Amino acid sequence: MIVDGRVLREDFVPSEVVHRHDEVNRLSGGLEPLLSGEHPETAFLFGPTGVGKTCIARYTVERLQEQLPDVRVAYVNCWQEYTRFRVLYRVLEAVGRTIDVHRSTPKDELFQRLSRTDDRPVVAILDEVDQLEETAALYDLHRLPHVSLVLIANREEELFASFDDRVRSRLRAGVRVQFDRYGTDELTAILDERAAQGLEPGVVTESQLRRIADAAAGDARVGIGILRSAALTADRRGLEAITDEVLVEAIPDARSAIRRKTLEGLIEHQRVLYDVVAEAGEIEPGDLYEEYERRVDDPKTHRTLRNYLTKMVHYDLIEAVGERRGRTYRVIDDESG
Repeated sequence: MIVDGRVLREDFVPSEVVHRHDEVNRLSGGLEPLLSGEHPETAFLFGPTGVGKTCIARYTVERLQEQLPDVRVAYVNCWQEYTRFRVLYRVLEAVGRTIDVHRSTPKDELFQRLSRTDDRPVVAILDEVDQLEETAALYDLHRLPHVSLVLIANREEELFASFDDRVRSRLRAGVRVQFDRYGTDELTAILDERAAQGLEPGVVTESQLRRIADAAAGDARVGIGILRSAALTADRRGLEAITDEVLVEAIPDARSAIRRKTLEGLIEHQRVLYDVVAEAGEIEPGDLYEEYERRVDDPKTHRTLRNYLTKMVHYDLIEAVGERRGRTYRVIDDESG
């Protein structure tokens, strides 16, 4: 039933994009100065989760490489690589300059090494950039004339609030590409394309794809996850096609799988916050911070904690109830998600 499992992964980059041509054109225009040997402004991609920001960034830069084979690309997921050292290391890794780099290597040495690799242009895609704990990494990369930045985050206001003044002033200018939620028709078309490439012909109907799109509520990660879960279940049961019964099972299964993956990706301090909220049922920020500080040896600042909580809200792990002064946090379970 599944002929190419890669196509049913959320991180798959298609050879052609569906319903994001305006966003591709805007980002391509922002990077166009590279084709004439000039340095482009920083490009920002903003929007909620599951709207194609990462896919479009990688797709657009792959098209750039076809026109400019010399360009090197560094992709950094700041959810995992959230320190200055890790970001610089990942960019160095992309240009093949990490030999003899150890955990004890000074961060300034990483920067100096990167500054000496100016023979070819580098495009650094920093995904989940609002997760960075040390925004000095952005200041470092922005200073390098051969490094161009593509920064991906949920919301501009929250991203810039996390910057120090030095970084904020340098990154204020730049190309903004805003992504909105997919409509049902758009997401159905995306799923249809994935099914055509990844599944045998005729195993899923148009009405089933639309049902998946409705259940995903504009989030392509969820939609692709449901399609993958349904195909795997049908295949495991020896069915020739995805049945409506299988599809009903796949919707909560896919949401649970995405939730587990997101939870597993939380860093230690985020996980402590999540656990405190989960155990409390519903909790006010002050009580949450107090319990968090009791559980960790080296607590983060309240500003960093607010950033963590906001990120978990974006990923539907928790929800913020009420306005700022009377706000509480509580976990979103799979059924309500």
